[in-house]
Amino acid sequence: MLGSLMKSVFGSSNERYVKSLDKVIAQIAGFEPVLSALSDEELKAQTPKLRAMLAAGSTLDDIMPEAFATVREASKRVFGMRHFDVQLIGGMVLHRGEIAEMRTGEGKTLVATAPTYLNALEGKGVHVVTVNDYLARRDAEQMEQLHGFLGLTVGVIVPNLGEYERREAYAADITYGTNNEFGFDYLRDNMKHERSQMVQRPFNYAIVDEVDSILIDEARTPLIISGPTDDKSELYISVDAVVKQLAPEDYEADEKQKSITLTEDGVERVERMLEEAGLLVGSNLYDVENTLVVHHLEQALKAVMMFKRDTDYIVKDGKVIIIDEFTGRMMDGRRWSSGLHQAVEAKEGVNIEPENQTLASITFQNYFRMYPKLSGMTGTAATEAGEFYDIYKMNVVTIPTNLPIQRIDEEDEFYKNTLDKFAAIAKLIREKHEIGQPVLVGTVSIEKSELLSDFLNKEGVKHSVLNARFHEMEAHIVAQAGSPGAVTIATNMAGRGTDIQLGGNVEFRVEDELRDMPEGPEREEAIARIKMEVAEQKRLVIEAGGLCVIGTERHESRRIDNQLRGRSGRQGDPGLSKFYLCLEDDLLRIFGPDTLFAKMMNSNLADGEAIGSKWLSKAIETAQKKVEARNYEVRKQVVEYDDVMNDQRKVIYEQRSDIMDAETVDDVVVDMRHETINSLVADACPQGSYPEHWDIEGLTAKAKDILGVDAPIAAWADEDGVDPETVEQRLTDAADAHMADKMANDDPAIWRQAEKTILLDRLDNHWKDHLATLDALRQVVFLRAYAQKTPINEYKQEAFGLFEHMLDAIRVDVTRILSISELRMPEISTLPELPDFLTGHIDPLTGFDDSNDGDGSAFNPELFASLAGSPQPAPVGFGQATPAGAPEGGDPYAEMGISRNAMCPCGSGQKYKHCHGALV
Repeated sequence: MLGSLMKSVFGSSNERYVKSLDKVIAQIAGFEPVLSALSDEELKAQTPKLRAMLAAGSTLDDIMPEAFATVREASKRVFGMRHFDVQLIGGMVLHRGEIAEMRTGEGKTLVATAPTYLNALEGKGVHVVTVNDYLARRDAEQMEQLHGFLGLTVGVIVPNLGEYERREAYAADITYGTNNEFGFDYLRDNMKHERSQMVQRPFNYAIVDEVDSILIDEARTPLIISGPTDDKSELYISVDAVVKQLAPEDYEADEKQKSITLTEDGVERVERMLEEAGLLVGSNLYDVENTLVVHHLEQALKAVMMFKRDTDYIVKDGKVIIIDEFTGRMMDGRRWSSGLHQAVEAKEGVNIEPENQTLASITFQNYFRMYPKLSGMTGTAATEAGEFYDIYKMNVVTIPTNLPIQRIDEEDEFYKNTLDKFAAIAKLIREKHEIGQPVLVGTVSIEKSELLSDFLNKEGVKHSVLNARFHEMEAHIVAQAGSPGAVTIATNMAGRGTDIQLGGNVEFRVEDELRDMPEGPEREEAIARIKMEVAEQKRLVIEAGGLCVIGTERHESRRIDNQLRGRSGRQGDPGLSKFYLCLEDDLLRIFGPDTLFAKMMNSNLADGEAIGSKWLSKAIETAQKKVEARNYEVRKQVVEYDDVMNDQRKVIYEQRSDIMDAETVDDVVVDMRHETINSLVADACPQGSYPEHWDIEGLTAKAKDILGVDAPIAAWADEDGVDPETVEQRLTDAADAHMADKMANDDPAIWRQAEKTILLDRLDNHWKDHLATLDALRQVVFLRAYAQKTPINEYKQEAFGLFEHMLDAIRVDVTRILSISELRMPEISTLPELPDFLTGHIDPLTGFDDSNDGDGSAFNPELFASLAGSPQPAPVGFGQATPAGAPEGGDPYAEMGISRNAMCPCGSGQKYKHCHGALV
């Protein structure tokens, strides 16, 4: 009561914060008369002037009012649009590294131009992140007109660009692109072998458009770069044979969750069989050394005991094909992840195709937290404000609308079943369609869209069905969804980033209808006609009540419902929104079939009858809050586990960066050799032990194998007063002398390159294997909960131990290769080739790729199989001729810094290394 009174007197904290920005708005307005009087050339000169102020010591905050005023004036001249005050307030919020929640239709794309321009003046680069490739291209093309007018460069990152093109785009003052492309480029950069091959600059500032979609909805599924693994067919077959010998009392199965665990007797029996098969290290199945075996055992148990042939999958033409549990259709090309598909192949005795191994991965949470300054904008963020602050330390600021909202939000209607509900929706749509009121219907799935479409066909209502698969085509349809009598059915994500304007969208109509008409008086006349038609249609739509938005059911997140509702009532337009629900909706099943609510609905409602109640709507909202909290916990858990890997990822990537930047790494190599010797001696000659207890034979063999040294360790041990320190020092001196002799016979420059190349190669190989082990560990560590242990704590402890073990293995590997290998000039004169790899946004629960951007970068099982199953073309090396088709006359692109794995800029369709970049 007191809180409500205080809020009514002083306003909410959000309102007070927004009001505090009014004084800056007044400063911006003060520059307007002066800037309006400038010529175009004088206005363009504002950019070097503001940059000079920064160079002289001014801060971005100091020049913000003048910079924002400059953008506003430039927008008036380029687009004929003047930023509203609330749009500048949104820009200030973005500049401060916060989230601007702005209603649909408030012009968020234009809002971003002010903070983008201001932060780009520093010359460190600004990234504008969008949800799909179409929006990235569209926004880059449109806003380049404004930023280019002011002298800034704009780049865009979309799929299938060559590395030279990507490097150019990232070098621009402002770079537009999708979250997937930015993330994959970061991972790919950290697989390169030279700084010059990397495409991204150090992170500076990012604005995330549709921030709730990117940082919330997609945050549960990490970005993964994968490649074919070594053939493990024998391992799958061996583990499958073990599992098939188990009796029902050896395991406990949960059919509903499709999970299976071994009993105590089962563990003992499996341990004996694995020991006999030579697959177990030691005698304890759950020792960390056996993590991978346990992982494959878990998958084999699922495959043999839980997955049924002709129910979960079929075997056709020697291949295991998944059957969709909902539709019963074959899902050709889809494969289960984490070795499960291979386990089923072993079970059925068909050819086992290689599984995809993770080469690099990162979650969006950890990727975007690397930006020193991060901000975002969306129409709906307030319901997730807690998560945004907990994970990203960003506050959500609700920006007031430019004009008061006139949309009417009606109470929800409840029906007994889906057919009654859809019949009522179809009837309402027909009524609205007949009076010329446009209707937008939101569904939660493609199947529901098709079902409603059938109802509308029976009613004789013409309509469009969209499902967010073809962004550009659907953006054009959504843009016209405000035309008189238009009926559009869309899944939740369809057309995001495109406003629905009453009467239709002039810009899109011009593009669609006049695409082939040349510039001239005739085109101008046609544009004027379209504008008049749209204005008249807008008048008719407003008279009919504006855009009517219908929700076919409540989503599990209130934010998604608000996105749909916010489509109506933009910029003060009239509108209507209403949701229809029934007991068969996914969300309402939370109440369960035996609750008082369900019994009341079933006993008191006749077929086709509906009820509406504020109490019921409130109960639904409470259910949504519970589901939101559960989903947040899932995402939070993903972050907790990835944070462990992220700490290790930072160490490895920083180490790689230091190696690439160093002129020489001989000090690193020497330290590795000395630490390896220290470890070898410590293992063979424990402190405080007598020489007769030392493993002299083992140490001698390892010195020869790893250091390339025939050391008389037995003779040293027979000397009086010898101790481990003496043995270590003598072995170190012998190893150093051996390496000095090797290096004396070769060019020092060749050795420096060899050391860098081998160090990076071994680091990458061991990191790749470490990621595979961590993946397996994460999937089995939950079993520790049965021992009253916290899985995440166990994961942290085990992961740390595995990381230390990996570092030891790298030291030994590098030392061995440099000590015993003979280096040949052609082998180390060029850097190792990057592997062919595949990118995906893989859901850790289903194993399916959520990239869904149609750009060719998503996981392709057929391509994957071809990469794994066929030898790769040999790289062009010294003494080989230029490949057929490569243009003659030298390399005109030699100074452009093009990656050897990028497509050649000449347009031949070949990689640069096989074309102009071939070594001859």
